[in-house]
Amino acid sequence: MSDLTHFDENGRSRMVDISGKPVTAREALARGCVEMQPVTLRRILDQNISKGNVFEVARLAGIMAAKRTSTLIPLCHPLPITSIEISFRPKDEKTIQIEALVKTIDRTGIEMEALMGVSVAALTIYDMCKAIDRGMTIQRIELIRKSGGKSGLFAKKETE
Repeated sequence: MSDLTHFDENGRSRMVDISGKPVTAREALARGCVEMQPVTLRRILDQNISKGNVFEVARLAGIMAAKRTSTLIPLCHPLPITSIEISFRPKDEKTIQIEALVKTIDRTGIEMEALMGVSVAALTIYDMCKAIDRGMTIQRIELIRKSGGKSGLFAKKETE
């Protein structure tokens, strides 16, 4: 079990001790998509959803979620987030791509915060549009890039 840092030598859960690690600038970019009917995406882009501006509400939800990651994922360390950017772009006529870029200066990575931001932004889009399109799907939430710390740069190879 030595490769699984959230477990001790007896298999018990633990929060990893990061007190001896150096403080470094860290950044993570996560991405995901929400697929929907083309008419739903058109209404979002035209700001014709009765609950309001879908992207701005989802952006705030994603930011708030990233800030709360350590309260939702049991063994995540609370981190002083220095920046969160949530962005949206139509990928095609039925898909919105969401990206979260999150930064900190600390002793551990910020990947979970970026993934949480994308996840909750996607869920918020679903919530705001479910009355007109319950068939929406949230897809492929993934870490695209991270930098900082001992492991340095990770960049996922693009497959699309």
